[in-house]
Amino acid sequence: MRTRSFRAMGTEVELLVDAAGTVADVAMGAAETEVRRLEEALSRFDPRSELSRLNRLGRLVPGPDLFRVVHAALDARDRTGGRFDPTVLPAVRAAGYDRDLGEVRDADPGPAGPPVPGGGGVRFDTRTGEIVLGPGVQLDLGGIAKGDAADRAVRILAQAGPAVAVVGGDVAVSGPRRGGGGWPIAVDGTGLVLSIASGGLATSGTDRRRWTRGGVPQHHVIDPATGAPACTDLVRVTASAPSATEAEALATELLLRGSSDGGRRAGELGVAAVLTTAVGTVLAGVLA
Repeated sequence: MRTRSFRAMGTEVELLVDAAGTVADVAMGAAETEVRRLEEALSRFDPRSELSRLNRLGRLVPGPDLFRVVHAALDARDRTGGRFDPTVLPAVRAAGYDRDLGEVRDADPGPAGPPVPGGGGVRFDTRTGEIVLGPGVQLDLGGIAKGDAADRAVRILAQAGPAVAVVGGDVAVSGPRRGGGGWPIAVDGTGLVLSIASGGLATSGTDRRRWTRGGVPQHHVIDPATGAPACTDLVRVTASAPSATEAEALATELLLRGSSDGGRRAGELGVAAVLTTAVGTVLAGVLA
């Protein structure tokens, strides 16, 4: 077994591959390079990134990575009924998350700005090949970019053997471990362990990325319908899907739906989900 940990995309990254020798080492190096390359393209904090240029200019001919992730994000917006929405960046900034989280937490400069509802226009211009943003629209791809990075990293690792890639709360698994059986993945804050043989797992929550503005608690999960930090009886949701990219959007959808409607939706989809309420109750919906 080979493992590697490093920091990228504003979070901790962990790579595991059930292999040894040069082939494992080469795969590890290539997977780390891929994650760092995606960070350079998709970071909203780096003014040189492709995403930052799109947000600044309002239109841009995208490279394949930005095209893929924006396309996935818009598909997820449709699939979740708008609960997952990449156009919430102005709302995130209005709530105060306008720089590195450590800096945001260190200062409380005053009240948050007015809420900015999501649902902004984004289109692909087939004539020019550009992504075109509507007036005032800017994209935040942070969560779904982490899922995409996990998915792409695990595909590289899988060339050496069964593998897992963890990017923050997003987990991608290439297949069962050697000898059979899933990979044990601990569900943050619950004491539960899920066995995942393939696909993705993601966690969305309101309890980690928190700060205050004017003495009022804020968090980074925006409800696109209101443009303000989401009000939900859930503090955290972990959900499974065929990929980490899809799991990221699903976890956000279930979080915003709340415990009753989120549990119903998980059952409707037949997915494994763990929903943690504000009073600590854990609802496990392993309904495949």
